[in-house]
Amino acid sequence: MRAAFVDANASLAAIMRRLHRADDLPVAIHEDPDIAPEALPALLKGVEIAIDDHTHFPVDVVKRCPDLKHIVFLGTGARSYMDPEALEAECGVKVHIIKGYGDTAVAEMAFALMWAAARGIGPTHHAMTGGGWPRDEGMQLTGKTVGIVGFGGIGAEMARLCNGAGMKVLAWNRTAKTHPGVTFTDLDTLLEQSHVVSLHLLLNDETRGFLSAERLAKMRPGALFVNTARGAIVDEPALIEALRSGRMGAAGLDVFVEEPLPAGHPIAALPNVTLTSHSAFRTPEATDNLLEASLEHCRRILREGA
Repeated sequence: MRAAFVDANASLAAIMRRLHRADDLPVAIHEDPDIAPEALPALLKGVEIAIDDHTHFPVDVVKRCPDLKHIVFLGTGARSYMDPEALEAECGVKVHIIKGYGDTAVAEMAFALMWAAARGIGPTHHAMTGGGWPRDEGMQLTGKTVGIVGFGGIGAEMARLCNGAGMKVLAWNRTAKTHPGVTFTDLDTLLEQSHVVSLHLLLNDETRGFLSAERLAKMRPGALFVNTARGAIVDEPALIEALRSGRMGAAGLDVFVEEPLPAGHPIAALPNVTLTSHSAFRTPEATDNLLEASLEHCRRILREGA
């Protein structure tokens, strides 16, 4: 059995080589992060397991990869790049995702974006580099309420950080949960009472567009919004309008419907937004966890002979 890392950049390639053990199945590392899907059939000839960072795997292309049986996606957002159900039903290819590898890293970014949004750090920085000296008033977060939408591993880490900062933590999850220091409530109550809403849902058919214009309108006036999950979970035009009108106080955003964010996108022109480039999970610790987990998937598949 053979595996191929189809779209490694130089950094990921080096880490994969460092973590790969002598007794692991062979992993061919293709160092081209911009590989086109049309190149996959040739690349995956004789390969049963594809390790994928961000390359799209359309069903019609995978049908031309007869040896492929598994795709190990580096993260949780495989649906942004492929249709897992269709790939299994039409091609017999099983998609594996990796959870938990960057829970702390993503939560720390959400926490940082929350503070940046509260104090306008991003816009202030840009104003000052342009010669300005803004003295805008920010939001003090100690004693405020943060609402966590989606309470998996990242949500739990965000709750830990916010509890430590002296914030009251509300949470909503699609299945019932309990957690120390967290009050679980219905979504409407969370939106209405939270000074900060931090989104931590997975993107799937049920959550696409979940924070609709109607739900965004239920947020407390002047509240902050943080998204380190996926852009498509939010009605982006409605988010832009809420920020532009001032009904939403500010936002810290790491993810967007279209990535990379196109030049001239209206969200980049808003003065009350701090932006990062879908990099919340990018720390050395999280990357090691991620690639080690991908190799462990390969080891399990090899053991099971699947």
